[in-house]
Amino acid sequence: MTVFDAHCDAPSQMSRLRDYRLDNPDAQVDFPKMRRGGVGASFFAAYVPASLQGEDATRHARRLLDLLDVQMAANADIAAYARCAGGVVRNRRAGRISVLAGIENASALNGSLDLLREFYRRGVRYVTLTHSADNDVADSCTGSGRWGGLSPFGRELVPAMNHIGMLIDLAHSSDATMREVLGLSAHPVAYTHGCCRALAAHRRNIPDELIRAIADGGGIVCMSIYPCFLDDGFVRTLEASGLESQMSVEDEFIKDPGNPAKAAAWAAVRRRLEALPRPGVSRVADHIEHAVNVAGIDHVGIGTDYDGIEVTAEGLEDISKFGTLLDELRRRGFSRKEVSKIAGENLLRVLKIVRKRV
Repeated sequence: MTVFDAHCDAPSQMSRLRDYRLDNPDAQVDFPKMRRGGVGASFFAAYVPASLQGEDATRHARRLLDLLDVQMAANADIAAYARCAGGVVRNRRAGRISVLAGIENASALNGSLDLLREFYRRGVRYVTLTHSADNDVADSCTGSGRWGGLSPFGRELVPAMNHIGMLIDLAHSSDATMREVLGLSAHPVAYTHGCCRALAAHRRNIPDELIRAIADGGGIVCMSIYPCFLDDGFVRTLEASGLESQMSVEDEFIKDPGNPAKAAAWAAVRRRLEALPRPGVSRVADHIEHAVNVAGIDHVGIGTDYDGIEVTAEGLEDISKFGTLLDELRRRGFSRKEVSKIAGENLLRVLKIVRKRV
């Protein structure tokens, strides 16, 4: 069985000086933890903040991919890039963890199909169209609805991504954007990290209608472990805690990651967040089970959002604990084959299809 996490923000943590070869005590993800958790493959996404546009966004994505290249070269005995589903299989046979590169926020493309092709040549295999604000490609689920879906460039981008074999990621997209992409794309698409809106009302979550539509197109929806997506009650708990007002310490740490005092301040906030009552492994399984009931067993996966979230579901504090989620699915009656599909085989299938040229 290949366990394949559809979304991890590792490159951002690399920019904060984390060495993925080490078993870092405060880290959600590093290679030793992936080994212990039985996670054999992951998309490491270069996150581009919504505040960055144009050349600044492109420059930021390139920098994160450069940092990823450095760490991959330094860990060639442990991990290797995979550029396709077959690469994941070959790396597994060689005893190596597979890393696939992604870009989170198509602002990095700066309205250029040439840049899309450049990033593909670098090994990027999916692009998340939006993030927390509308961009020059599409509307975000937390944006203002600038385009009513895709922009004119976005309508060029979808077939171009199909043509070169790049997976389209709809996480963070507005419902209107998702519908328009599904109408244009000749290939299956992914929703790599989020949860079910039927169970939690967060705007980032996906409604059943669109879960079903992605499945009808052969695609995949991947469930996250972020407490705010899992349970409306945690959103209220977080608001009441006052900890949201302390999140600025993370921004200070990002600006100066080598400063021990700033690193300690951010770690302290994270410990206070982890002390809050949080939804646990069972609630993650609820969302997976609901998605399976809507989409079918062949169209659901797991995209944790590790390294991009400040706090996780209880019991899944880092990726070494991934197996507890699979154990919960087995406890609920999912067969070995079904768990294997959710854990990674479904995502591998979608990558195989997308790689075929239109």
